[in-house]
Amino acid sequence: MIISTSPANPSKTKLDALIVVTTVFELKSSPWRKLNSSLSQLCEKANPFHDFSGKENSVLVLPTLGQITPPLLALVGIGKSSDPASHQRSLAKAIRQLQKSSRRGIQSLGIAFAGKPLSADAIAHAVDEATYQFRKFSPASDEVRRPLSKIILFSQTPSRDSLARASHVARAVRYARDLANQPPNYFTPAVLAREAQRLAKQRRLQLQVWDERRLKRDGFGGILAVGQGSANPPRFVRLDHRGGRPGQAPLVVIGKAITFDTGGISIKPSDRMDEMKFDKCGGIAVLGIMDAVAALRLPINVTGLIASAENMPGGRAYRPGDLIPTLSGKFVEVLNTDAEGRIVLADALTYAQRLKPRAMVDMATLTGACIVCFGHECAALLSNNDSLTEGLRAASTRTGEKVWPLPLWTEYQEKVKSDVAFVKNTAGREGGTITAACFLNAFVDAKFPWAHLDIAGMAWTSKEEPHRAKGATAFGVRLVTDWLANQ
Repeated sequence: MIISTSPANPSKTKLDALIVVTTVFELKSSPWRKLNSSLSQLCEKANPFHDFSGKENSVLVLPTLGQITPPLLALVGIGKSSDPASHQRSLAKAIRQLQKSSRRGIQSLGIAFAGKPLSADAIAHAVDEATYQFRKFSPASDEVRRPLSKIILFSQTPSRDSLARASHVARAVRYARDLANQPPNYFTPAVLAREAQRLAKQRRLQLQVWDERRLKRDGFGGILAVGQGSANPPRFVRLDHRGGRPGQAPLVVIGKAITFDTGGISIKPSDRMDEMKFDKCGGIAVLGIMDAVAALRLPINVTGLIASAENMPGGRAYRPGDLIPTLSGKFVEVLNTDAEGRIVLADALTYAQRLKPRAMVDMATLTGACIVCFGHECAALLSNNDSLTEGLRAASTRTGEKVWPLPLWTEYQEKVKSDVAFVKNTAGREGGTITAACFLNAFVDAKFPWAHLDIAGMAWTSKEEPHRAKGATAFGVRLVTDWLANQ
């Protein structure tokens, strides 16, 4: 898809549709009036226009009846909000409505701003949200609809450089969504490793892969334990982008990629278990981040680590009551085999610290408790470093991928201590998101800045929404890429 800018008159440009973004104030203000007289006259003559307030998330689609060149016009309200996530939703909602309003689909689209324009990142992400569909395994539709392939931005538009950067990140998001939506019979840990190999070749990243044999040799007991019940053996993947000076300490991003999670012997209820193909979304986000980092040619050293396994209740599966040796040499007492993500991450965090990183950020669909706490509105952020916390929160504000901090107080850390091992892998239902992070924190040396993002409520959506299709969201790709770009 091509996104370009133009100083031309939007009402006289040959397009399939035109969007005008405005606020409740701008409807009667000089920026709106000066935008284009023919547009203003068209909107004023349209009876439905009187019901359009310009408030946040309001959209009105109008046929132009030949009064301007584009046959369809959408007014998008963003109201008083300064939240980029709200702006993205509003614009994406309008694009989806325009696509549905056109029998053949929208191939070319113009976007104009009555007042302050949206950021390049907000525009690129809104377009991706609105147009994305996972159709790899779907039969071809009998209805021929043209895909959106050209977008022109009018009036006070972002720079070409910012648009190029935003387009790189948007492509990485789409790439991650495609991978995360893959079904578990087609996307195993070995397939993930092959995809990492393909990405490394394409983006000139350095790659290492630990297969089952190498995992045993090097002592990755946590990853091996979680994966041992499956016919599909686990993998550990390392990708390196070396954009900084030689020897510069890397920034490390770590992801949990359980390609399917039955819960193991502590098996999950069957209802919606099919969605556990999304338990790989933390690791997939790492692939998306490394894709974006390389495409942006960030002048830093970044290492991506992915701990991948399939959690199955086979005859060789690990059991409640088992004591698992980890890469750190410390043992984990297993009380629930469905708390497997923290076990594979313990190995990944231990390995990451051997790289003497400047900072580490891990991402995981770790706890259902996070959804109970936050719903599907934000991810949980837990960290041992205030500066790292503030950096991630700043990136959250810029991208609209929301996070909210939770504590790692000593009282919570006491709850994961085991009577027979170093830690136990669950402390029960109360404070489940925090105690899961405390388990991870037990494997982190305090001298290394570390943050954990529990993305369980944000990694996918189970229903079609006005601004996007159901399925994987690739949450975390934009957030962490932005954080890395500002280091």
